[in-house]
Amino acid sequence: MSRRWIQNPNRCADEYLDGIEEFIEFARRHNPSATRIRCPCRRCNNTFWETIENVGFHLVRNGMIETYSIWNLHGEQVDHASSSNAPRVDNVEPIVDPNDQVMGIIQDAFPFASTNINQEGEDDVPTPIDSAEFEQYEKLLKNANQELYPGCKSFSVLTAIVELMHGKIKYRMSNLCFDYFLGVFKRMLPTDNCLPKDHKHAQKVLHGLGLGYEKIHACKNNCMLFYKEHETLNTCPICNESRFKMTSQNRTTKIPQKVMRYLPLKPRLQRLYMSTHTATDMRWHKEKWVDDDVMRHPADGEAWKEFDRTFPEFAADPRNVRLGLATDGFNPYGILNQHHSTWPIFAFPYNLPPWKCMKKEYMMMTVLITEDPGRSIDVYLRPLVDELKDLWTNGVRTFDKSTGRMFTLRAAVMWTVNDFPAYAMVSGWSTKGYMACPVCKEDVTSGWHAGKVCYLGHRRWLPWDHEWREKDKEFDGNTERRLRPREWSGDEILEQLNRLDFAPFGKTVSRTRPSTHLNWTHKPMFFELPYWSKLKLRHNLDVMHVEKNVFDTLVGTILDIEGKTKDTIKARLDLERMGIRRGLWMNRDSDKARRDLAFFSMKPNDKKEFLKFVSSVKFPDGYASNIARCVNVDGGKFTGLKSHDCHVFMQRLLPVGIRHLLPEDVVKPIILLSRFFSQLTAKTLRRTDMFQLRHDIVQVLCKFEMIFPPAFFTSMMHVMVHLP
Repeated sequence: MSRRWIQNPNRCADEYLDGIEEFIEFARRHNPSATRIRCPCRRCNNTFWETIENVGFHLVRNGMIETYSIWNLHGEQVDHASSSNAPRVDNVEPIVDPNDQVMGIIQDAFPFASTNINQEGEDDVPTPIDSAEFEQYEKLLKNANQELYPGCKSFSVLTAIVELMHGKIKYRMSNLCFDYFLGVFKRMLPTDNCLPKDHKHAQKVLHGLGLGYEKIHACKNNCMLFYKEHETLNTCPICNESRFKMTSQNRTTKIPQKVMRYLPLKPRLQRLYMSTHTATDMRWHKEKWVDDDVMRHPADGEAWKEFDRTFPEFAADPRNVRLGLATDGFNPYGILNQHHSTWPIFAFPYNLPPWKCMKKEYMMMTVLITEDPGRSIDVYLRPLVDELKDLWTNGVRTFDKSTGRMFTLRAAVMWTVNDFPAYAMVSGWSTKGYMACPVCKEDVTSGWHAGKVCYLGHRRWLPWDHEWREKDKEFDGNTERRLRPREWSGDEILEQLNRLDFAPFGKTVSRTRPSTHLNWTHKPMFFELPYWSKLKLRHNLDVMHVEKNVFDTLVGTILDIEGKTKDTIKARLDLERMGIRRGLWMNRDSDKARRDLAFFSMKPNDKKEFLKFVSSVKFPDGYASNIARCVNVDGGKFTGLKSHDCHVFMQRLLPVGIRHLLPEDVVKPIILLSRFFSQLTAKTLRRTDMFQLRHDIVQVLCKFEMIFPPAFFTSMMHVMVHLP
C-alpha cells in the first residue's frame, strides 16, 4: 500500500484511517513483545513512548509527521547501498528496550571511551578521554549494568532513574512530589533494591552524563559578576556592597548575596553532533534546503543569505551552528509573589529542520537570572558572550557521530527574539518615550495625545504620488511629504555608540540620560562579537506579543470596554484641539458635555450579540483553550485571554463576528489586519506575498488613522509596519 496517505490533510478519510491500521499492524508484527512504541504523531514527534492503542488515537487526532514515510524507528530498515529510495522491510530488527536506549545515551555522551590510544595523533578520530571522564563513564556503565534488584531483567538502576526523571519532566512534577513517589516505589520493591531514595541522590547518579551548570556570584545591585579577574573579590568595586550576606560567626560557609546560573554552551552544541538522533539533522539547512520562492525556514530569509555572503568561510561548513537567543521574565511562584520574576536566556539551533529547531526539546537554557536585571542584563551575559567569541574565533573540537570523524565546530548568533520590553534590554534602545520605535529611531513620527505619547505618520510608507498624502483633515490635519524613515546599518549604529559615554551598570547608578544619547541606554555587549555589526537583522520582535497588544487595543475600542478603550474623553478633547473629525467631538448640552458612542464602536445590543457568538464557538481539542470561559456577556468584556487565545481570536473569530455589526469602512481594514497576521504567522510564506504584506499593513494603518483617534496608536500599533 502506498504511504501517500500520510500527506492527506483529511484525517477522517478512509485512505488515512486504513493507513493508520496498516502502521499499527506493521508495528505489532515487527515488535511482537513491545507494549509501548514511539508515537510518530506531529505532537509527540517520535520522542515519547505510548501504548499502541494511544498511538492510533494520537495519529487520528494530531496526524502523522509528514516526512516520516520510512518507519525506521518502528523496525523498518533502509538499504543505503541501493540507488533506489524504496524501503526494505524484509530484514527488520525489534525496537530497542529501555536498557538498550540508556546504553545508547552513554555511548553518545562518551563516544571516545572505546577509542584506541594509538590513534591519538590522527585528526579524523576522537582523542581518548581523560581519567576523570573515564571514571564517570565507568560509574554510569556500572549503574547501567546493575539490576534494579536481584533478578530484575527489565530495568537496570540507570534505566529506572532515567525513566522516572523523564516522567518527572514530562508531567511537571515538583521535587517534593517526586521524592514522595520515589520513596513509595522503593518500599514497594524488594528490600535489597538499588533505587535512589530521593531526587538529590538520583541527580548524583545522572551527573556523569554531563550538561551541568556553573554558579557565578553577582553583585547585589547588578553592578558586576565575581567572575574571571574579579573572582577573588569580596566587595563590589563599583558600589562597595559585600559579596556575601551577614551570617553568624559560627557558620563555616558564606552565603552569597546573589547567584546566577550559567549553563555552558559548548558541551550542549557538541551533544547535538554526538547523538545519533540529531547529528544528521544538523546539516539539514544546507543539504536538504530547497531554493524556491517559499519561506519555510530561517535559511530562506535574506538575513541568512546576507550572512553567508559576508562570511563565506563560516558558511562553507554546514556543521557550523547558527543560533538564535531569546529571553523573557516569568513568575515561577504564580500569584504568590507579584514582584518576583526569573529571567532565563535560551539558545536554539537553526541548523535543524523547521519542525525541530523551535521545539522545546532542542532549546538550550544558557543563563538563569533570579530577578529582573533591567539594562544590567549585559552584566549577566558576560560568560555567554565570552564563550560565543571563542566559538567564533577558535571553535571547539567535536565528534560527528554521523561521519565518525572529528571536526572544529564554530557557532554564531544570528539574532535575538524578544517581546518589546525585553527588546529594550537586549538592544540597548529604550522602547519608551517619543523615540520608542527601535527601527525608526529619532525619525519616528510621535506626539502627545490624550495624556500619552502616540505614533502616527504611517502615510510616509505610501508611494510618493499616493492621494492620501495630500489629505489633511481626514488624518492629523497635515499633508504628508516626508519619505519613510531610513534604516541604520550595524556599522553606523556601532560608530554612533562608540562616540557616547554610558554610566556603569547597577541599581545605584543615576539613570539620567543626556539628550545626545537619544534613546540609547547602554552599548549592547553583543557588539563585542566580531560579526554582530555586519548582521542585517540583529533583533526580532515577538509577533505573538505584538498581536496580543494590538488585539487588546482594537477589541477594547470597538467594544467600548471601560479601561481598555482608547476612545476616551481625553481622546475626544484631543480631536477638538487638533480641529479634525467634528463628528467625534464632545456633545455639549448647556453646561454639560458627554461622549456619544462612536461609529466604530458597537451598540449595546450588537455587543451582546457579538459576545454570545464568541461564547458559542467550540474549537477542536488542542486548537485553542475554552474561550467561552473568558467571555462575560452581561459585563460586556473579556477576562483572562492568553496570547494564543488572542492569536486565534484575531485570525478566526473577529473577521466573522463583526461583519454585520460595524460599518463596512471599519470592517474592511480589520479583516485585512486579521489576514495580515494569519499570513505572517503561517508555517510557509512566499517571498512574493511578503511584498504584498508590506503594502497591506501600510494600508491598514492609514485607514485606521482615518477612523480612530490618535490616542489609538500606541507603540505596538506602530511596530506592525516593521514586522514584514
